[in-house]
Amino acid sequence: MSVAKQATEKMLGFGFVPDESSHHFLVTIPAGNRQDVLISEHYSYDSEKGSGAITFAMGQDDGKLRVSLDRMKWNAIADDVRVEFNRRLKKQGLPPGNWKTGENPLSRLLGKELTLLAWAIEDTDPVLVPTAIRNWLGLVPEERWWLFTMTNAATGHAVHGRSKGWRKAVRFALTENPVGVGQHEPPPQIFRLIGEQERAGYAAESLAPKPRRKAKAPSIVR
Repeated sequence: MSVAKQATEKMLGFGFVPDESSHHFLVTIPAGNRQDVLISEHYSYDSEKGSGAITFAMGQDDGKLRVSLDRMKWNAIADDVRVEFNRRLKKQGLPPGNWKTGENPLSRLLGKELTLLAWAIEDTDPVLVPTAIRNWLGLVPEERWWLFTMTNAATGHAVHGRSKGWRKAVRFALTENPVGVGQHEPPPQIFRLIGEQERAGYAAESLAPKPRRKAKAPSIVR
């Protein structure tokens, strides 16, 4: 059996193959239609227990909750994300994935891209979600990975990082730079805006001015 075929048979969700890498993301979709959808990052996988999406919040698993997304906003992006990810999986000769109630594993890279989009819309007006989707689609995967890495390093915590620093800058960059309908072109000033938001002081904790030292009186030379 070929390596590609083995990977296909062992693939879970959207491109996650535990035998290749245990690092993955998990989208947990509750059965109820009012509960938030959870997106978490995991560095290990137990084939019998799964990723432990429910226990990671209690410190019993290595999972890190990256975002808790309002169900209405999740419903607004789910189909577009599924189509984009399946298009990419098809190019790699891998089977498509589909969202289901419960745990939905994603490969490490696809998980980063989804989290980036979720960060962009978690605190935005619902009417701006379509703009965020179009701008997100306009970015190539490498740009999405880079933006996730930079944002995650500073404000990756689901709660404590919300609406701060890079997290807030990503929201402005993807939701306040509309592109024409059907045009999948990246917002031209996305990276400039990221830098501007950082310089503007959204990461207040790290950019707070330090107290000045009192100048020493000049010594008198006699």
